[in-house]
Amino acid sequence: EVGGEWRGKWAMRAGPRESVYFEPGKVKAAIVTCGGLCPGLNDVIRQLVITLEEYGVNDIKGIRYGFRGFFEQEGELRQPIKLTSDLVETIHLEGGSILGSSRGGSDTSDIVDAIAEMQLDFLFVIGGNGSHAGALAIDNMCRERNMPTAVIGIPKTIDNDILLLDRTFGFQTAVDEAIKAIRSAAIEARSAFNGVGLVRVMGRQSGFIAMHAALASGEVDVCLIPEIDTTLEGEGGVLAHVRRVLTRKEHCVMLVAEGAGQEILGKMGETDASGNPVLQNFAKFLQKEMKEKLADISPDIKYIDPTYMVRACPTNGSDAVYCSLLGQNAVHAAFAGLSGVTVGMCNGHYVYLPIPPIISRAREVDPNGRMWERLKLAIRQPVFSASNK
Repeated sequence: EVGGEWRGKWAMRAGPRESVYFEPGKVKAAIVTCGGLCPGLNDVIRQLVITLEEYGVNDIKGIRYGFRGFFEQEGELRQPIKLTSDLVETIHLEGGSILGSSRGGSDTSDIVDAIAEMQLDFLFVIGGNGSHAGALAIDNMCRERNMPTAVIGIPKTIDNDILLLDRTFGFQTAVDEAIKAIRSAAIEARSAFNGVGLVRVMGRQSGFIAMHAALASGEVDVCLIPEIDTTLEGEGGVLAHVRRVLTRKEHCVMLVAEGAGQEILGKMGETDASGNPVLQNFAKFLQKEMKEKLADISPDIKYIDPTYMVRACPTNGSDAVYCSLLGQNAVHAAFAGLSGVTVGMCNGHYVYLPIPPIISRAREVDPNGRMWERLKLAIRQPVFSASNK
């Protein structure tokens, strides 16, 4: 807490408190969106502003283009935006972020200097694991400087890869959009002799989008995710399985998460501005391999990559509700005097969690878990290995 230590043994139930730590009329708040785009960013911003105004807060700023917006404010387009309920009334109808976003740029000392200069009481950080690590560093430095700024995280990752949470906002919308691409790929595949619809979706370290979209669509024959072995050669490999599918039904739909198959291609050793490893395109590599290794049956391969379309769209109904409740509960946390926490749904309940345990590692699909086993049963996918055992 801003006024003391975290008192929860594990999680604290989210929601408004009987008493508030800050005087609403004097509060200065700021909102920042960090990392890649995700459906629901504008929904969360909108609800944060509406809830803050309901408490009586009138000074609400939107920081432009992620953390770098705290110290790169030269020019009118880089200045923080004054946010009001009138300004954000309809932003949830559009994808993206009204504030803009960026990766990296998290010089903690410069950010905290800007927070002190702006005299901020609340800072709401909407982002994934890296952004939450930045929020935690900001919170720690604020405590070191005896600044009573409440730093609240709102977990955002389209990959659904944050530990302890049931799901992250935007994930279900991403699944819906991925299904549209799968349906298009299935039509292409069925319309050609030995047609193969090859779809690449997001999923850097975690294959949740691919797994859920494959199960929901009912169209997928092969689903490859970062968490499983993607052996290509041999009777038990991916290529032999594709051959069997084409022999049986004369078309095949394949869904590949962007992080799949990296053990085959090898790591490039490069990272992006957020520190994430730069991935090679395994789906394109697989397309080339199928053309060469299955040349005797002449597969007609249609490659579809909807990754940026998936993340830039408005939310569906389920995510819109989730975003609204996350925004409300984030404001309740700040007024309760909490800091260095994030808000989310855990076991069906909205809770506050300390940031450190949720950023300790990425949440991943359990390749021995029930959900992956259910998918394999539904699409008749074997465990891939060099042998056919």
